[in-house]
Amino acid sequence: MRPILLQGHERAITQIKYNRDGDLLFSAAKDKKPNVWFSINGERLGTYNGHNGAVWCIDIDWQTVNFMSGSADATCRIWDAQTSACKHSFEFRNPIRSCGFSYSGNIIMYTTDSTLGEKCHIIIRDLRAPADPVKQMDVSSQKLSKVTSSIWGPLEDTIITGHETGELALWDLRKGGEMSIKTRPHSKQVMDLQRDRESACFISASKDFTSKLFDIETLRELKTYKTEKPVNSAAISPIRDHVLLGGGQEAIDAALYSKSGKFEARFFHLIFEEEFARVRDHFGPINNVAFHPDGKSYSSGGEDGFIRVHYFDPTYFDFEIKYQ
Repeated sequence: MRPILLQGHERAITQIKYNRDGDLLFSAAKDKKPNVWFSINGERLGTYNGHNGAVWCIDIDWQTVNFMSGSADATCRIWDAQTSACKHSFEFRNPIRSCGFSYSGNIIMYTTDSTLGEKCHIIIRDLRAPADPVKQMDVSSQKLSKVTSSIWGPLEDTIITGHETGELALWDLRKGGEMSIKTRPHSKQVMDLQRDRESACFISASKDFTSKLFDIETLRELKTYKTEKPVNSAAISPIRDHVLLGGGQEAIDAALYSKSGKFEARFFHLIFEEEFARVRDHFGPINNVAFHPDGKSYSSGGEDGFIRVHYFDPTYFDFEIKYQ
């Protein structure tokens, strides 16, 4: 399984996202310029220029019409996905840490950091009337640490947030955005949240060396995948009972392990929680992973600034864990 190497960023990758059809791969990094690529061959199509700080988060709507990015320059921008023209720029007082389009693509959500005495907020906007926020929730009022990752629940009813001290929270927009569920399944920062294909469950990644599977409506913990290193990102295969984990040592320690093969994408069985494969190729911690929508390939973005697109060998589809 030889990867296609995508080299277009000058600094560490922060997030990668496929569009719904899977023909395009969007990427963000600490170098201010989100990129878009052809996923089949790694050709770079262009960049979205305008941010003045590291880009922490991105998302693409299901029609590949609008592209969203959130940055350390305290702006959340909505771009025309095809022309790269900036349609809206929403400014705040703090860096934007996570963002996402709702099911319809009409509603957006983004979260802010708590820095310089400012509080962490979850902000909801309707792109059909973008001038004023629909809702702005104060996270600290619920005695929660700052939001580090977030996803939409089914349709446009709920938002799930992961937090710096390991909590998960579910915010119910049908009840005015009030927090309806709070739990603390992790002992350290939640780094990433990703849904499965049917939006029935989601997976978390944490610095406490674990990734966990949850019911998306109740936040009930279903499965745990244990490693011996921080997990920065996790994804669920759309066609197999497999999960993919990426992570590694902190970037400050990366030089100590760069020659020892410690930076691996790791595959676990969704149900049995058993690790069955590893792919070693990054020269720094893996910061984000994503399955292609057809499940026949995956991509990983690392602290080394590279994105690698891996197409599975035929043996991958024949593999089955035997049990009694």
